[in-house]
Amino acid sequence: MATEALTSTDQIILRDPNAYQGHVHEFQDLTNINESARRFYMESYGCQMNFADSEIVASVLSDAGFVPTRDMEDADLILINTCSIREKAEETVRKRLREFNKVKKYKPGTLIGVLGCMAERLKEKFLQEEKIVDIVVGPDAYRDLPMLVDTAELGEKGINVFLSREETYADISPLRLGSNGISAYISIMRGCDNMCSFCVVPFTRGRERSRDLYSILAEVKDLEQNNYKEITLLGQNVDSYKWVNPENKEIVNFANLLRFVAESAPHVRIRFSTSHPKDITNEVLETIASYDNICKYIHLPVQSGNSRILKMMNRTYDSVWYKERVDAIRRIIPDCAISSDIIVGFCSETEEEFQDTLDMIRYSNYTLCYMYNYSERPGTLAAKKYPDDIPNEVKQRRLAETIVVQRQSSYESNLLDIGKTFEVLIEGDSKKSNQQFAGRNSQNKVIVFRKSSDYKPGDFVMVQVTDVTSGTLLGKLVS
Repeated sequence: MATEALTSTDQIILRDPNAYQGHVHEFQDLTNINESARRFYMESYGCQMNFADSEIVASVLSDAGFVPTRDMEDADLILINTCSIREKAEETVRKRLREFNKVKKYKPGTLIGVLGCMAERLKEKFLQEEKIVDIVVGPDAYRDLPMLVDTAELGEKGINVFLSREETYADISPLRLGSNGISAYISIMRGCDNMCSFCVVPFTRGRERSRDLYSILAEVKDLEQNNYKEITLLGQNVDSYKWVNPENKEIVNFANLLRFVAESAPHVRIRFSTSHPKDITNEVLETIASYDNICKYIHLPVQSGNSRILKMMNRTYDSVWYKERVDAIRRIIPDCAISSDIIVGFCSETEEEFQDTLDMIRYSNYTLCYMYNYSERPGTLAAKKYPDDIPNEVKQRRLAETIVVQRQSSYESNLLDIGKTFEVLIEGDSKKSNQQFAGRNSQNKVIVFRKSSDYKPGDFVMVQVTDVTSGTLLGKLVS
């Protein structure tokens, strides 16, 4: 496999990876292995699923004889893996395409391909709107990419946006071009059946389908053997994972999967994202509590703290149900950290209903929260049924207030960690100083501490927290 040619020098530049920003892949240039081979350059935007998908795309292209390059001006094929969840994300993609066009003018034979959710949402229309685009490929059609490239090289547009009910890419070994060699993603399922009224994902990624257990465990073992220290299981809603064993017809649910993964790689940290509040069962929580290598961190998007708004969002739970799930997490996993997603300014949201969201932040004591203004997405139920009637200045004010409350919640949570000692996985240098390491504890909190020549990225160390900010723990190494 082409992955064998990659080394520990491979790296990825992440521009705020948990916000909807770009992932610009940088890696060892392999073109010297085969100078005549076609070369591809790729950028990814959006969620962790997009990043994992880009590794699938890289593997498909590698098997077809392509080699990666870090220089888009040197590329025969420029790809951008896109996000449609917010209007701003799509605007960013169109801006990048204008930059790619400069390369195409300089090097006329260069092909430009758009992948992912934006390709799926706009389909053929994208080729009409963006004249420079040669290839449009949806999330379930990446196997066809080499054929579509051949079609485009003949002067025709290549497009496949077919949504599959079976495709999971279970048999494709991801080419981890941007990996730091420490942490990796494994996609355990694809698609979403929840149909939240504000969300375009069910239309761009199709119905839910789960990978078979054996393919997931094989990928886990491969990562462990290659000295990865942390694995994140990915899905639009991991808690709804369900696979039926064809041999004995037994159903494997997400709690079962967590147990199998944790036991198959006992020295590897296991994380997962994302959970839906309606599906995170006590069985899942008890499984997390039972294994030291399953991280004590749950991303549990609430979206709104008001029951009427939640009903309009078609979230299938109310604020009371959500608080019960928070209470269950605190009861079953006392040291668990919870993060969330919040949308402010949803259709018809009143000031009193907005205050319910702020109250939910305080109640849940989130350690981290991704906060956004409501962005109407074409084709969704909300766009069809509810007017986007909250003025932008009101949305901006509410978002600013939400950020203030969440920062206070994060700070108060971090204050409770002063004096505690955590096991930390070193990820690399601190953003502010190459004299400090930065890593994360089980609760997914970033801890910064002075470097020691005895340790390197990928090592687990014990760090005592001595001070905090709203976003970071500061500490010192302990024996």
